[in-house]
Amino acid sequence: MKIIQITDTHLMPSGIVVNGVDPEKQLRAAVADIVEKHGDADLGVMTGDLCNFGDSEAYALLKDILAPVPFEMRLLVGNHDDLPNFRSAFFDHPVDDLGFIQSVLDTPYGRLLFLDSHEPGTIGGVYDDDRLGWLESALEGAGEQPVTVFIHHPPMDCGIAHFQHIGMHDDGRLMKRLAAHPAGVRHIVFGHIHMPLAGTTAEGIAFSSGQACAHRFITDLDAPAPLWTGGHPCYRILTLDDSGFRAFAVEVGEVSTAQAAVCLGP
Repeated sequence: MKIIQITDTHLMPSGIVVNGVDPEKQLRAAVADIVEKHGDADLGVMTGDLCNFGDSEAYALLKDILAPVPFEMRLLVGNHDDLPNFRSAFFDHPVDDLGFIQSVLDTPYGRLLFLDSHEPGTIGGVYDDDRLGWLESALEGAGEQPVTVFIHHPPMDCGIAHFQHIGMHDDGRLMKRLAAHPAGVRHIVFGHIHMPLAGTTAEGIAFSSGQACAHRFITDLDAPAPLWTGGHPCYRILTLDDSGFRAFAVEVGEVSTAQAAVCLGP
């Protein structure tokens, strides 16, 4: 199974630059590359902060940019998003019974969980009792299937000073419930931090973030106020198969310097 992840696109109305980067230009280039090279993907997931200020014009632009994508897209909301404006633009997108942007998708390689950590007026993530109640049912419904989790805010400590106070505000309850799933968690996929990260939690659950498609941080783990920078439009190719989970980073527009020889081994 091939899944395309795009994260932290921070769209603005056309022509408006954010932190030195044109988010529309970045996302259009990423989507064009995806359509050209990965039209065979089974699913696309955007892991939140779709629009920088959550305005209606930006969501309309997002719909236009995503129109050529030939496979299903699941969109998650982050702290920069506006839930009413998102739901107005993407009125047919899956939601749970309480209107949170949460859904499941069963695959031959386990159940995919799409979680909503957005809380109006809060930079960090929230996963409250209502959302935990939905998760409880979703995990029970998974039965003996492992789960793969998609969410905007990382539900664990990322070890980055800038995010010390704007991570997940749930006292570890989400991670505790996921860790208790008998069939296990294959991977937790998130955004929010604007830099690539991979690791395992104290419970031994693997996680990773995608690189932001728009502006990104220069990696400085100890800086409370790190520096923004630009970069190539980007996305990740995630695969789920009999060998497990893999994540491959793609940057659009890289210039080749040479071609490797065919390696016939050993």
